[in-house]
Amino acid sequence: MSLFSQIPEESTLKTARMAPLAERMRPRTLEEYVGQEHLLGPGKPLRGEIERDDPSSMILWGPPGVGKTTLAKIIAEATQATFIEFSAVLGGIKEIKQVMVDAEKAAGFGSRTILFIDEIHRFNKAQQDAFLPYVERGTIRLIGATTENPSFEVIAALLSRCRVYRLTPLTDEQLIRLLKAALADKQRGLGTLNVAAEDDAMEMIAGYASGDARYAYNALETAAKLAAAGGRITREVVQNALQQRVLLYDKQGEEHFNLISALHKSIRNSDADASLYWLGRMLRAGEDPLYVARRLVRMAVEDVGLAAPEALRMTLAARDAIDFLGSPEGDLALAQAAVFLALAPKSNALYTAYGEITAEIEAHRAEPVPLHLRNAPTGLMKHFGYGEGYQYAHDLEGRVADMECMPDNLRGREFYHPTAEGREKLLAQRMDEIRRIRAAKRTQ
Repeated sequence: MSLFSQIPEESTLKTARMAPLAERMRPRTLEEYVGQEHLLGPGKPLRGEIERDDPSSMILWGPPGVGKTTLAKIIAEATQATFIEFSAVLGGIKEIKQVMVDAEKAAGFGSRTILFIDEIHRFNKAQQDAFLPYVERGTIRLIGATTENPSFEVIAALLSRCRVYRLTPLTDEQLIRLLKAALADKQRGLGTLNVAAEDDAMEMIAGYASGDARYAYNALETAAKLAAAGGRITREVVQNALQQRVLLYDKQGEEHFNLISALHKSIRNSDADASLYWLGRMLRAGEDPLYVARRLVRMAVEDVGLAAPEALRMTLAARDAIDFLGSPEGDLALAQAAVFLALAPKSNALYTAYGEITAEIEAHRAEPVPLHLRNAPTGLMKHFGYGEGYQYAHDLEGRVADMECMPDNLRGREFYHPTAEGREKLLAQRMDEIRRIRAAKRTQ
């Protein structure tokens, strides 16, 4: 059963009252619908399509509990179209084709069909391909709902035939408005329980729901039952009902990459507080702490590098700590590493240099190792000049030889350019000193 179904007839009212509160309170019209003003406000694109009775095929992309199914049903009702709901979890190509045949027959009698595909991102390429000819001919109007980025999960051919509308999480104010209406509604909501709610209790539910109306309704319903008839919903009652905040997260989906990107960029920008926040968000949402540890090691070498080489040791130690202690005890080691990385001097000089080196290797032929850099363990190799002209640096003044170590095609090239940050400032000075020693030896 999906969020906010149509209000049933009187004959099924008893059954409907047994449905979850979120199901009973589903909006039936655009006027009842809360949120998504950027799409449904006066003069906005989707509202205009609905009012003109001309909605196109579309993809509704947004997190759970923002009303994707509800909006699809409202569109079908407003445009007097037959609404067919199809789950990507339960159906295959055979079922898709049967639905298409039925829709084509209905179209022959002048009936319009809206096919709503919940979790369309779960369909594979072949299943999505099956919709194309029917969407192209206008036999159906397809409305797909997805929590995943459609540019990654929906095939390009189908995506080009649909408009993509991004639905956003509801605000706390919008959620509180919905909750108050449900608490007062005697027909569909909890009004018959005569339960009152403190304002800060409603704010707590909204805050924990993180924009998810379904979760907020479920929490309110549980809290109302805990308060008992004629009781009062307090923060303590809500705490018992909620247990744990809902955090939108999918280890394989876009939100996973959004959060790790936020953590990486906060560390790169030397923002310790933001780094701790995004780290905490990931861990509290159930991310594998070893994955986070691996990414922190990557940040140590990519964004800190030789400006603070101890950063690599710190992150590897954090990895060992989380491996040894587990979570949540080891989470603090990751937090320590994240703050250290955020506050460390930054340099991507080594990262950039290695990137240039790999590009050179890909772009040019592999030159042979110069003879003077080769070992000569046999007489034959010495005969062919292996090791000839090699200068042993430890025997030389300054421990530096005026000897080319690059292959001929890269003679004189420089790739690593240390910054003036942290330890790299000393490395830059040492490189300048090495250049002066070599230059002096060339003039001798």
